[in-house]
Amino acid sequence: MDEDAKVYVISVAAQLAGMHPQTLRQYDRLGLVQPARTRGRGRRYSMRDIQVLREVQRLSQDEGVNLAGIKRILELEAEVRAARRQVEFLRTLVDPGRRVFRADPTGNVVADRLHPLAEAAPNRRTVRWAPRQLTRGPSRTD
Repeated sequence: MDEDAKVYVISVAAQLAGMHPQTLRQYDRLGLVQPARTRGRGRRYSMRDIQVLREVQRLSQDEGVNLAGIKRILELEAEVRAARRQVEFLRTLVDPGRRVFRADPTGNVVADRLHPLAEAAPNRRTVRWAPRQLTRGPSRTD
């Protein structure tokens, strides 16, 4: 099952996280976890939400961090994950062993590979950028 699927009602999520349902409501109000809402305003939690709840509990009980500190820690961890994804993406672009663009037989500039985060069939090449001079030919002022 997808760990982001919001399927657990509050009582089940509380039991899985080892907490009282009222604690989950408080954490929702504080923004520590954001459950999905049903039409009747009932909360639905994912397995990822439950993992966050367990981490909140660990930081609170074992480390003695207050809820404001926990919220900041969770925000910073999310920023670090996003930064790491961006660094990995940029590394794929600047890898000296890989060409990003090449010229095709007609002179157009062609991407040598697709965007690193895109999924596509291998060996598929697509035109990403073609300078005006290559698509129209040289102008009279050149």
